[in-house]
Amino acid sequence: MGAEVVIEGLTKSFGRQTIWRDVTLTLPPGEVSVMLGPSGTGKSVFLKSMIGLLKPDRGKCMINGVDIVRCSEHKLYETRKLFGVLFQDGALFGSMNLYDNVAFPLREHTKKSETEIRRIVFEKLEMTGLAGAEKKLPGEISGGMRKRAGLARALVLDPEIILVDEPDSGLDPVRTTYISQLFLDVNAQSDATFLIVTHNINLARTVPDNLGMLFRKELVMFGPREVLLTSEEPVVKQFLNGRMDGPIGMSEEKDSATIAAERAMFEAGHHAGGVEEVTGIPEQMQPAPGMPERMGARRRKDRVMKILHNLPPEAQEGIIDSLTPEEQAHYGVHPRHAAPPRNQTVQTGPVAQRHRGQLPSDQVAQIPDGSWPRTEGSTERLRNPGPGGA
Repeated sequence: MGAEVVIEGLTKSFGRQTIWRDVTLTLPPGEVSVMLGPSGTGKSVFLKSMIGLLKPDRGKCMINGVDIVRCSEHKLYETRKLFGVLFQDGALFGSMNLYDNVAFPLREHTKKSETEIRRIVFEKLEMTGLAGAEKKLPGEISGGMRKRAGLARALVLDPEIILVDEPDSGLDPVRTTYISQLFLDVNAQSDATFLIVTHNINLARTVPDNLGMLFRKELVMFGPREVLLTSEEPVVKQFLNGRMDGPIGMSEEKDSATIAAERAMFEAGHHAGGVEEVTGIPEQMQPAPGMPERMGARRRKDRVMKILHNLPPEAQEGIIDSLTPEEQAHYGVHPRHAAPPRNQTVQTGPVAQRHRGQLPSDQVAQIPDGSWPRTEGSTERLRNPGPGGA
């Protein structure tokens, strides 16, 4: 099973420029998480800070009991072996063929024989659909193949945590879907913890178990995908629909005068762009036929059902609707629009009392300076973003 990553109060700046501050979240072990955010919000900086390539100003990043922000160089070096990283451009060595690129971490960090290295390299190349391409140079293959080669290299040390930086960069929508499928297949086979940073909406809506968003130097929210996908938070809705109408502007954020001028323009009939009102919770992609069950997805159901009553009503309903009838009976829940089966007691709340739990802010959702009401039957209410926070 992949490692749990616990991040508390992480803050990073370059000189006087704060990139993000007080980021607190937990990546559950073996689950797939995605971090969204407009360009320039520090998503790649966040990944580099997680593995110690950049040192945060303050906060903690705990992995298997080791705080990589404060640990020794030796401990950091050992902890990094738990990570596999797929960089935006694959970061392959241009003078090496794919075989040697994938073998490089094994030769650098292990004492394995060339026979064992060969077995592992061919296993990972086959896993990523690159069998037969091992002699090709990075300059001789397509961008999608370079991404897959980068993923194969990230997998050779059997990492517990896999970080993926903008996997759709340079890829068309079809290839992006193929590599998204590959991530889920790899997760099913390895049970590794995934964190993918992207601004690809299709990937974000259909791939992860958990979804978060960075904006205006803050973590707007992070938690089960259903929370963000049903959120009425203006910045979240604008981003998911790719529209000009909202707080995000060309330079990340807009002032009140710009927002008012644009609103008047849209009310006068000017099209705000984007994909017309993408709403609802699409079905999550599953591993390809023949792959093992995703154990992280199974654990995620148990985890989310324990905190279900603390989530916004729209997210609750989406989660319940995603369960099979057998799972709904197992957890003692039923869709709001469906009557409970005969012989099943009508519940006093969104979930049976035996499933009531707490909503840890570092695991499920964090909304700076705002919260949703947690009384039964209420709707999510968030403050409009103001300067410096969301």
